[in-house]
Amino acid sequence: MTSEEPADLAARAAEKHVIVIGGGIGGLIAAREFAKLGIRVTLLEAAPELGGSIRSVELDGIVVDAGAESFATRGGHVRTLVEELGLGDAIVAPEGGGAWLSGIPDAPDAPLPTGGLLGIPANPFADDVRAIIGWRGAWRAYLDRLRPPLTIGHERSLGKLVTTRMGARVRDRLVAPVTAGVYSALPEDVDVDIAAPGLNAALTRTGSLSGAVLDLQGARRGKPGAAVLGIDGGMSRLIEALRAELEMYGADVRTGVRATRIDRDGDGWAVVFETVEPVETPVETAEAPDADAAAPAASAESTARVEPTVDRLTAAGVVVATPEPDARALLDAHVAGLTPPGEAPEIEIITLLLDAPALDAAPRGSGVLTVPGSRTAKALTHSTAKWGWVRRAAGERHIVRVSFGTQGEPAATASLDDDAAARLALSEASALLGVDLTPGQLVAAHRGRFVQSQPTSLIGETERRAAARAAVTATPGVAVVGAWLAGTGLAQVVPDAVAEADRLRSSLLWG
Repeated sequence: MTSEEPADLAARAAEKHVIVIGGGIGGLIAAREFAKLGIRVTLLEAAPELGGSIRSVELDGIVVDAGAESFATRGGHVRTLVEELGLGDAIVAPEGGGAWLSGIPDAPDAPLPTGGLLGIPANPFADDVRAIIGWRGAWRAYLDRLRPPLTIGHERSLGKLVTTRMGARVRDRLVAPVTAGVYSALPEDVDVDIAAPGLNAALTRTGSLSGAVLDLQGARRGKPGAAVLGIDGGMSRLIEALRAELEMYGADVRTGVRATRIDRDGDGWAVVFETVEPVETPVETAEAPDADAAAPAASAESTARVEPTVDRLTAAGVVVATPEPDARALLDAHVAGLTPPGEAPEIEIITLLLDAPALDAAPRGSGVLTVPGSRTAKALTHSTAKWGWVRRAAGERHIVRVSFGTQGEPAATASLDDDAAARLALSEASALLGVDLTPGQLVAAHRGRFVQSQPTSLIGETERRAAARAAVTATPGVAVVGAWLAGTGLAQVVPDAVAEADRLRSSLLWG
C-alpha cells in the first residue's frame, strides 16, 4: 500500500452518497459505518423520532424505556458499540432476582426454576421444578433417563423433543412460558439447533435430555456475566449517542420523512419521499352571543394540519432499514426472488406508573411469565425491581410493564382504546403480582405497539432469511438491515448491520 492510497480512498468516499431509509438501530448503525469513512449519508426516518423499537416515554416526569429495555451479551457486539459511543460506564446489570411463573394448573404461582435451559430442567426432582410440574410430572420427566438417545438424526422441533423425552407437563408448564416470553412462539415452532446450539449433540453424548442440559451447563460454568445488560438512563441513550455521532460526521439525519418508492437512476438509485410539514390554517368558529355565554367549543386560533410535500434524492447506494412490510413495498419491484414474508406477531407493551407501596417488597422478583392460555397477558416486568436506575428515578413509586400478544394470537388489548388497555393491564398486573392494585393507584400509563419480526430460532427462518439475503445481495447498490433479516434483538441486528454496510460500502468504493 502506497502513502497516496488513503488519500485516494478518502477522495472516492467523498464522491459517494448513500441514502439510509429507516432510523431504527439497524439504520443508524449502517449510516454510521458509511459516515465514519467519509461517505455522504442521508438518513430518512418516517417517525418524528429515531429509534424504532428502542424508544423512551415520560410518565409524570419519569423517563423510562417503552420498548427494548436491555441487550443480550452474547457475541459482545452491542457492548463494544456502547463502549465506543462513550456509554461504557452506564452499563448496568439487572437486579431483583429471577422471574416467577403464573397460571400453573391447580397450583399457586411459583418462582421460575433456576439451572434449566429454555425451561428444560436439569433435575426434574428439584424442589423448584417439582413445585410446578408436580410429582407426576417429575416422574414422567425422569423416564427421559431410561429412553435411548437419538442415534439417527435428531429432533428439530423443541416442543416435540421435550414432549417426547420429558412429557407434556415440562413442555406446557416450563418450556412454553419461556418460548412465549422470549420468542413469542410455541415450543413446536422453535428450532433446537438455533435456540439451544449443541443440545442435540449433548443428548446423544449423555443419553438423556436432562443430562444434556447438565452437560451444557458444565461447559458454560465459569463464564461470568449476566445474559442481558441495560443502560443507566434507558436504552434510548444509545440512539441519542448514535445520532450525535452521525451529526459529528456530517450526516444529514431527517425525521418525519417517509420514503415511498425507490427507482433505478443510471448506475445508482433515486428515492422518492414525503416530508410531513405543519401548515397553519384558520378554523372558523361561531362567536359567543354575549359575555355571559359559555365559551365556544373551538377557538379562532389557527390549528396545525399535516400536509406532505414530495421530493426526490439520488445516491450511489440505498440501505433499506425499515420493518418488513415497508421494506418489501420498496424492494419488490427491484429484488428478484425475495422469499415470502414470515408471520410477524403484533406486540403491545403497557407501561404503568403506580403509587403502590405493597410493591416495595418486589413480590414477584423482576417479573412474571405466564403459562400460555392461562391469562391475557404474556409477561410482566417489574422495572423498579429489575433496574436500579429505574427505582431511583421513580422514588417511592413503581414502574410495571405488561406485555400482550404472541405468534398466532393478537394482543388482547388490540381492539381496546388506550384507557381500556390501561385498565386491562392494571388488572393483569394485580393478578400476576399477587397484589390488589386499584385504579386510584394508577398515576400514568403508556401504550406501545410493536411488530415483532420472526426470531431466527423458529424452524425454517434461517433458510428463509438466507434466501432473502441472497436475493438482496444479487441486486447492485442495495443493502437491507434490520430484525426481519438479521433476527430479533440487538445482539443480532447490530453485527448484521455492520456486515451489510461493509458489503455495500466495499462494492461502491472498489467496484
